[in-house]
Amino acid sequence: MLIDFANVFLFAALAIGFVALILAVGKLIRPDNPNPIKKSVYECGEIPIGPGFSQFNMRFYLVAFVFVIFDVEIAFMYPVTVIFRDLMSSGWGLLGFIEIAIFILILMVGFVYAWSQGGLDWVRTLSSEK
Repeated sequence: MLIDFANVFLFAALAIGFVALILAVGKLIRPDNPNPIKKSVYECGEIPIGPGFSQFNMRFYLVAFVFVIFDVEIAFMYPVTVIFRDLMSSGWGLLGFIEIAIFILILMVGFVYAWSQGGLDWVRTLSSEK
């Protein structure tokens, strides 16, 4: 049983050895002259101002998540739109249309819920509950 995986183990060992060899050769031949300018943070040619760590607002992640959801929605709808004409000619067009409509409806319900809960408001006001 183990002999069946001998080729896999051999190629894995060769791959790891090759990567280690390339990294070692690169370390030997590249110049190493660090200075404060080289070690400074590079950000699009601008001189960095302030600390490198900044904490993002959690609402940014929610808006980014909603964007990703709708981006993935387009990725799922694209194959159906490509073959929709063929579906129409074979009699399955209405079913494909209904499936995509249900898919969009489910996503829209989630979007409206997030919007109604204030999840997409960038600036929220704190309620004065005591």
